[in-house]
Order: sequence, then C-alpha cells, then structure tokens
Amino acid sequence: MTDTLDIKITRTTRSRLEETDFSNLVFGRTFSDHMLVADYSDGEWKNFEIVPYGEIAVSPGISALHYGQSFFEGIKAYKHADGKVSIFRPDKNAVRFNKSAERLCMPAIPEDVFLQSLAAIVDIDRDWIPGAPGHSLYIRPFMFATDQYLGVAPSKTYKYMVLLCPVGPYFTKPLRVKIETHYTRSAEGGMGYAKSSGNYGGSMFPAKKATEEGFDQLIWTDAKEHKYIEEMGAANAMFVIDGKVVTPPALDTILDGVTRDTVIQLAKDFGIPVEVRKVSVDELVETAKNGKLTDAFGAGTAATIAPVGSINLNGEEYTLIDPDKREFSKKILKTLDAIRYGNTPDVHGWNYVID
Repeated sequence: MTDTLDIKITRTTRSRLEETDFSNLVFGRTFSDHMLVADYSDGEWKNFEIVPYGEIAVSPGISALHYGQSFFEGIKAYKHADGKVSIFRPDKNAVRFNKSAERLCMPAIPEDVFLQSLAAIVDIDRDWIPGAPGHSLYIRPFMFATDQYLGVAPSKTYKYMVLLCPVGPYFTKPLRVKIETHYTRSAEGGMGYAKSSGNYGGSMFPAKKATEEGFDQLIWTDAKEHKYIEEMGAANAMFVIDGKVVTPPALDTILDGVTRDTVIQLAKDFGIPVEVRKVSVDELVETAKNGKLTDAFGAGTAATIAPVGSINLNGEEYTLIDPDKREFSKKILKTLDAIRYGNTPDVHGWNYVID
C-alpha cells in the first residue's frame, strides 16, 4: 500500500451540471465537469491532477497515434438510497488494466494508486451520478503512449487519464444478434484479452455491416474454424442450457469480464450449476431449436445484462423465449442492481464505497 495519493485539484469555474438533461442521456456523449490526468516518465508515475474537462494538447508524432499503444477500462459508480457512492468491483478492473498494459509494453499502475485515482475523481463529480433506476456514472480510465517518435518501439513516456460520463441503459430492447462466420475479432496468441483500442477499431467494419443488415450485435467465433462461440461485440456471451449456466472460458482471445465473473459467482450463490467451457455454434443452434436454450444474454459493464431475443446463423433466424419469461437473467439483474445500489447486503465486498 502506498501513501495517500497526492493529487492537485483545480475545480471548474462553471459547472455544466444544471444544463445537462439527465432524462435523455446518450451513452458516452455527456461528460462530467472534471477529468484526472497523470504522466509517466523516468520510470515513475507523477503529476496527478484533477482539472476541468476539456481538450488536451498532443504532438502529431506521438506513437499512440501511429502504432496503437493505447487501451482503456470501463467501470461504473452508483448512488445509494442513503446518499453513499460506490464503485463496483474496481479491484478487478485494476488487475485487468495492468494485464492490458503488460500486453502492450506499457507501464503498470499500482492497484492502490488506480483505486485512489478513481475514488478522487468520482468524489469530485459525485453530483453527476444519476439517481434513476438503471442509471450510473460510467468511468473510463485509459492510457496512451506520448513519445514523439516514428520508430516501431515501445514509448518511454505515457499519459493516464480518467473521464466520467453519466449514463442510462446501453441497450433498451432484446438484441437481434448475428453469429459471425467470416470476420475475426481476435486469434490465439493475439491480444483479445486486452482492452486495446485496436481490438475495437478492428471490429467496427463487420459490426457496421451487421447493423446495416438489421442486427444489434455480433457473436464472434474462433479465428481458426469459426466453430466455437467467443464473445459478443459489447459483452461476454452467456447462456442457460438445460438448466446450467454456460459461458466460454476467458482465455487469450476473450475479455475476462467483471460482470461475467459476477454472474458466475451469483449463479453459484443461487445453487445453479455453472460450466465454463467451449460452446460450439452447432450446440447453440441445436439447443435453440429444441428448447434447451432457455436464456441467452450479454454480460458487460456497459451492457450490464442484455437479453438476446434472436440468433441468426447464415440467414436462419432462431427466436428465443420472451425475456420477460426468463427466470435466470431477470433474477441476476435484480440481484446485481440491489447490490450495486446498496439495497441489499454486499456479502462479497464488491462495492468500493467512497466516504
């Protein structure tokens, strides 16, 4: 544990809070009053500051713009009925943040420094946390390389920043998803497990094609044969098959989702069997046909629990049971919300409460 993080704070002279329409929040479009910034040079993190949200000056020669040394995390903070504020499982994000950093040859941030930086910026802008059900404050920590150098080599300097966005539900209806059998999100030995900006950039073209075809999300499959389910575009893929919760293993091609891990633990708490294993496309289609696939949803920080309404494979559509009639995902979402909003005992210690 390091000492209390020394953060210089410069507050805005003009808050945008009163002019923000919290009843009409488009995900990721509205930013709070402040942001956190820090620099890495000479082998250490320094110059931690909270400043008014605004533009930053960067050189056009920084290596992040040319070679993709950049990554991010996604976390949420919640307002409790008693006025307390908490961040949900940021310790898990700290671990994943540093796994991404390692994969991209970027410096780690000590876990306690990461947690203190999140707590500090959320505390400053706690009035930006929406109080409506299904709403929260989305936290976006990210890091990028800042060396002015056009050589293919890891940077020696970096910038760490944290932005905040008040948000509502990411998805507002059951998803129509397409199983992708041509394009690839990640291959074994790649960096699919990292939240690298490049992973998302590479997924945009096939996702755009799917949207033009009327789909809400893709279900990615393995790069070798397109035979096995990997994850959805904005979340981990989870299923209830024959009474068991089934999800693909989070190996080097799949993001180790915090919400996914939470769902697995809650399922065990409920006494429901969990299988972390490969799920073939053939199995998914067959169980959708014979009624053994009783639930399917995406699990992610932004998406939370996003029910899948139908699955399309090569033009064949398989409609699943009405999400309102699904026992598992409804119970998971209700329990998850109760924990995050402080309405039930937090027996696992998942809420990082800010005093």
